[in-house]
Amino acid sequence: MKIEQSEIKDMQAVLTMTMEPADYQEAADKELRQIRQKANIPGFRPGMVPLGLVKKMYGKGVLAEVINREIGVQLQKYIEEKNLNILGDPLPNEELTPAVDFDNQDTFTFAFDIAIAPEFDALLNGRNKLTRYNITVTDEMVDRQVESYAGRFGDYVDADAFQEGDMLRGLMTEQKENGIVKENAILNPAYMRDEESKKLFNGAKKGDVVTFNPMKAYGSEVEVASMLDIKKEEAKELTTDFTFEIQTITRHENAKIDGELFAKVYGDNNVKDEAEFRAKVKAEIEDNMRQDSDYKFGLDAKAAVMKKLEKLEFPETFLRRWVKTNNPELTDEQLEKDFPAMIEELKWHLAKEQLLKHFDLKVEKEDVEAYAKEVARMQFMQYGLMHVDDQYLTSYTQEMMKKEDQLRALVERCAEQKIYKALEGVAKVEEQAISHEDFGKLFAE
Repeated sequence: MKIEQSEIKDMQAVLTMTMEPADYQEAADKELRQIRQKANIPGFRPGMVPLGLVKKMYGKGVLAEVINREIGVQLQKYIEEKNLNILGDPLPNEELTPAVDFDNQDTFTFAFDIAIAPEFDALLNGRNKLTRYNITVTDEMVDRQVESYAGRFGDYVDADAFQEGDMLRGLMTEQKENGIVKENAILNPAYMRDEESKKLFNGAKKGDVVTFNPMKAYGSEVEVASMLDIKKEEAKELTTDFTFEIQTITRHENAKIDGELFAKVYGDNNVKDEAEFRAKVKAEIEDNMRQDSDYKFGLDAKAAVMKKLEKLEFPETFLRRWVKTNNPELTDEQLEKDFPAMIEELKWHLAKEQLLKHFDLKVEKEDVEAYAKEVARMQFMQYGLMHVDDQYLTSYTQEMMKKEDQLRALVERCAEQKIYKALEGVAKVEEQAISHEDFGKLFAE
């Protein structure tokens, strides 16, 4: 098979492929013989259909399939052998491809447009300044986290008199003839928007009856409808007062800072006293802050790389055509809207490929599993599950990795982390202590 490449101009070239019988005939004949063995044609026993008849019936289709398959194989082989760094995939050039006549031709010519990636250098060096932020963990941060744990593992208790934050349960009765009566209604004055309505419940006790206007108190037909178990449209029309007879008052009390709380947070026999508990809480916060710092460093390192590529030019006409070919449902308007972001994603993709190759970085299965486990651990922590069994975490992450989109995202993130770590070793990195509050402001900026 013969493939010729035109001169590269404006980062584009044409590959012209010429296929002769020696390039496809053997594979086509093999497929026809296989069809002959399976063909079920009236008048012939299985496997006894004349090959000429099979060729007459299926020859063109088989030939087209074999040639198309061989085109893909040989194009990829040529691109790899010539070490061409192409963008997207080869696209058929209809103007330079002669019409195909399977009845009267045995030599075929096909032309394909290719786009060549631009030359660039994504590597950072000592002239690139980056900052590694060391977030200070204060006693106040530890206090807040201890209070959070105490609240998370606290209990609900009955109370005799209402305090702000308590939940009330009782009988609601609309003050009109044949009005709405809602037994076992749940009411939380903390959610009331009207301050005067809130004050009506201050100091109220079990058995007290409080008269208020639900719509005035909450200002939301959705909340009132939910509280009274009626339709939203009905709640919107409510103008009357209701009485609320308080039957129970439920209060949330934080857990005591003692051994029971220590065990719930860190497991049995892992913390002996409050000082050790606070030390573990601080270490936990420091670990989270390091992850936040790593995230910020990654953003800054990526920005530094992308700045080096900001003036990089691409064969945009080809890329638009390639995107449309692979996404035929995409409108021209949507393509133009999304195209700048696509170019930025392409820049970052090319930069990552170059940096992975430069630093000889590889993402192994163990890397992905470890990162997936950390992602899962953080997810469980958000739901208050601080110390999930490692065996369960492993099982959970294995399920995550069975989903192709999630696995692809995990691999990409692992690759990026390796790149950021490598860039930290070649750029000029300054350490800077910073408060958590000021660190947060960096993202706002």
